[in-house]
This record gives sequence, C-alpha cells and structure tokens, in this order.
Amino acid sequence: MPRQAREKSESGIYHIMLRGTNRQEIFHDDEDCQRFIETLAKYKQKSDIKVYGWCLMGNHVHLLIGEGKEELPRFMKRIGVSYVWYYNRKYKTTGHLFQDRYKSEKVESDEYLLAVVRYIHQNPVKAGIAKTPGEWKWSSCQSYYRKKPYPVELLDMEYILCLFSEDLTTALRRFIEYNEEENRDSFLDDTDKKDYSDEEARVEIGKMIAGYEIAQVKALSKAQRDEIVAKVKKIEGLTQRQISRILGISLSLVNRA
Repeated sequence: MPRQAREKSESGIYHIMLRGTNRQEIFHDDEDCQRFIETLAKYKQKSDIKVYGWCLMGNHVHLLIGEGKEELPRFMKRIGVSYVWYYNRKYKTTGHLFQDRYKSEKVESDEYLLAVVRYIHQNPVKAGIAKTPGEWKWSSCQSYYRKKPYPVELLDMEYILCLFSEDLTTALRRFIEYNEEENRDSFLDDTDKKDYSDEEARVEIGKMIAGYEIAQVKALSKAQRDEIVAKVKKIEGLTQRQISRILGISLSLVNRA
C-alpha cells in the first residue's frame, strides 16, 4: 500500500518527531548531541529553514520548524544522512539508525504553536529526567531562557516571543510563566508506547531469551551473543542503555548487534 501523502501546512510550520529505529538510542553522549545540533544549524542556513523549538532525547528528537526555500522532506533527509554517517563512523556500525519516516503534524495557529513549544520543552520533565524545562541541557529552552545558545543562529525565537509582548523583558517573563505551566498536552506520541523499569525489563528479556539465563549472555560466543541482543533490541520500550545495564555488556556491543 502506498504511503499517504503528508498534508501541507498553510502556515508552513510543522512539529516533527524523528525517532531511532526500534526505539534505539541515537544519542549516547554530549558529543552526539552537539553533532546533531551542529548538523541542524548547518542545513538550516543552507535551506533557510526557521527553527522555533527543539529537544533532543535519548532515542528521539522533537523539532518545530518553518519551511524555507526547500521542502521539508529534503531538509530532513539532509540532516538524517549527515548524522547517520557520523554515527556509523563513530560507533563502527552500519544500517538504519532512524525510523524510515519521520512523524510530522501541521501547526496552523499561534495558540497551537505555543502549546507545541511548551510540550517540546517539557518532554524531559514528563520523562522524569529533569525537574524543570530549563534544567535540560539539550533543548531550545536554554536559548529562550538566555542560558546557553546552540549556536546563536540556530533558534528563531523572535516570532514566539512577540506573541507574548513587543517588549522583550515582558515577553520573556510571560514566556517562562507559560512554558512552565502544568498541562496534559500530548503531540505526536505513540499511544502504544511502553516504558519498562529495569525489573520489568528483566522479565521481558527473560521471555525473549528462553533457554538462557540473563547472566549467561555476556559469556556466550560473539555470534550467539549478537543473535540474542538483536532479538532483545526488538522489545518495544527498552533502551540500549537499559539492555546494556541488564545484560552486563558494553553499550557499543549492544549498538553493533
């Protein structure tokens, strides 16, 4: 069945989610995050894209962007190809890193635009890895809060701030108040998403590797171990770090399996 064509946004603004294939982690350290941001900034300049918000999580990315002089699919392909080349070279791996098709939704109103910005910034809070949006190092919230731009030319914050006030000081104060409001907004999320505690993950892994004890896996031959890890990576909701931690093998070995 052919894929359904994406609906065009009249405003030219889209919320995008790019996820690792099989939910695998795509950022393992700060160097990876920095490389993705540099890649985004590089192709933003070439494509004249507007970036209104972004957030890097372990296995996915949220972007809020406005189309420029080239269409969105081409822009996203440039970013994906460049980052995958870096990733495969660094971790000595091959194959797909991202899901075949990124998710996107149209943003047609200012009200919806602000809600998406807030949702993107609160992603780390709702995931339980930050107490406030401003604590998370790898999101555009850092630039909005005047903490640390990545780099200066990456974020187009003027349009967002002007929706709060033409006075910059007032706009920043109102933006921060809005950005940290509690809410139940949900955009582009998978309704069947599962997140396992380590204890729950051990049970699921045990089912997948029936015939072996979890503690035995790290002592198996490379071929046997890789076969088992490849199966375990198909368990939806497990991260590669979690698999590494539970099986007692290095993250790089999990990544390459």
